[in-house]
Amino acid sequence: MYTTQNHSGTTPGPGRDSLRPDCSNCFALCCTAFGFARSADFAIDKPAATPCPNLDQDFSCTIHDRLRPRGFRGCTVFDCFGAGQAVSQQLFSGISWRDAPDSRQDMFAAFKVTRQLHEMLWHLAEAQEKTFDADAAREAKDLRTVIGDLTRGPLPGLLACDLESLHSAVRTMLVAVSEEVRAGYFAAGTDQLDAALHPGSDLAGANLRARKLCGADLRGACLIAADLRGSDLAGADLLGADLRDARLEGADLAAALFVTQPQLNSARGSSTTLVPPGLSAPPHWQDG
Repeated sequence: MYTTQNHSGTTPGPGRDSLRPDCSNCFALCCTAFGFARSADFAIDKPAATPCPNLDQDFSCTIHDRLRPRGFRGCTVFDCFGAGQAVSQQLFSGISWRDAPDSRQDMFAAFKVTRQLHEMLWHLAEAQEKTFDADAAREAKDLRTVIGDLTRGPLPGLLACDLESLHSAVRTMLVAVSEEVRAGYFAAGTDQLDAALHPGSDLAGANLRARKLCGADLRGACLIAADLRGSDLAGADLLGADLRDARLEGADLAAALFVTQPQLNSARGSSTTLVPPGLSAPPHWQDG
């Protein structure tokens, strides 16, 4: 878990405080519910619904301060959006899967669903804050209410929720707000953007250094190892963009749209990188 700090000088969007991970109140659900395969991100294979061998009896990680050099980079990228403590303390009343082994299956399933719902809530809070359309703000608020009610249980309703329909409704809302916000940047006379910059574009390794990318729609784009050093991404939509190993040193993402902590965690940056309100500069950025 990274402590919350940002370099933009602004405050987080509304309703996001509960969407930050609090590992001290979680039963290490990210270290148990999910499985992973040995790769550049994980040093070992681990089946889903099994504890990581690095997990201690108090649910802490025995190599937390050495995850990257020990081959567990994937752990440093992950963020549960506060789903871990919500499931552990609220849905399961602070009783761990170790103390109640019969709860394991339901607890792990609830965590997987809640994590997705909390990510939706994170984006909807930003959409509600940034739209100038009163109807859109109300719609975002209503969606947050529906999703928030699901996350609080009861458990059968949470596990039976229609995630696909919720994803679709949230995506429609986010796309509409994105178009509204980005139009303002284009109207301000920003440079003509390259035709290659579009949703889902393959920009792996692309040289986008020191570019004025204000208002660019990079939703779902592949930006793996792209060079974005010194670029201005104000108003750029980065929803779901793959920023693994992207170079962000000196880049300005303070006003970029729909950025998440996992995206920043997977990228490369420095103390000169400006990040959006409520997000943190990962510790490994300071390590160069």
